[in-house]
Amino acid sequence: MNEGPLPSNPCPEMTGLREKLRRLVEDPRFEKAVIALIIVNAITLGLETSDTAMAAAGTLLLALDRAILTVFVVEIILRLYVRRLAFWRDPWRVFDFIVVAIALIPASGNLSVLRAFRILRVLRLVSTVPSMRRVVQGLLHAVPGMGSIVLLLSLIFYVFSVMATKLYGETFPEWFGTIGASAYTLFQIMTLESWSMGIVRPVMEAYPMAWAFFLPFILATAFTVLNLFIGIIVDAMQSTHNEEAQEERAQVFNETALVLEEVRALRKEVAALKEEMDKRDTAGMVKQPGE
Repeated sequence: MNEGPLPSNPCPEMTGLREKLRRLVEDPRFEKAVIALIIVNAITLGLETSDTAMAAAGTLLLALDRAILTVFVVEIILRLYVRRLAFWRDPWRVFDFIVVAIALIPASGNLSVLRAFRILRVLRLVSTVPSMRRVVQGLLHAVPGMGSIVLLLSLIFYVFSVMATKLYGETFPEWFGTIGASAYTLFQIMTLESWSMGIVRPVMEAYPMAWAFFLPFILATAFTVLNLFIGIIVDAMQSTHNEEAQEERAQVFNETALVLEEVRALRKEVAALKEEMDKRDTAGMVKQPGE
């Protein structure tokens, strides 16, 4: 993956070294090796949660984890050296830096909880695999469009929560005693998790017409608003794909234009050379009778 032009350096030797390192870190084989190490590290971190695995090969797993972390640190240092300030302008590289930096914090005392965050290193697959990056970029592009849907869903939840508290709070205080409890219960109903036998049917035993309240809520949320979320995300991902395709087409167009310019320049040079040769031939023919 090309990350932009190499930062300038007044020292030719340093520039040459930086160029060699740039070719190294941008080599597809280097990227594949990093991906392989991330996968191996994910497996070792998972095995560390097993008492059996730790009893059998705990020392090896911990040593392997430290070795892989060392490789990650060296990789980040190389990218920092190559890219300099351009490194911090790439959000994916900043993400890699933060994930690796968290793993370097001593996990002792009050910071022992940070040991659990070592698994975040696995998320580097997102920044390393292009297809995963496109998915995340599509999700990020969908965030502005999702704002209106979130407001609409919040409004629906508030209205139905107030109604549920008024209608069923006295009989079912555990589920609908307060607006907060009603909202949580309605969220469970929206996810369709045990909504019928667990909540709605017991309520219908006391209020036979309760279905007239819950069914419109399910239709308005689970089958309508949530599908709007999916539609916005799909549209954002499609837009991201189209932008990338347009950039690729623009790059091909620019390269084609450069080739055409070179061809035109070459034709002009050939024409000028031919004209010069014709002049020489004409001069030779004029000079010959006088000899």
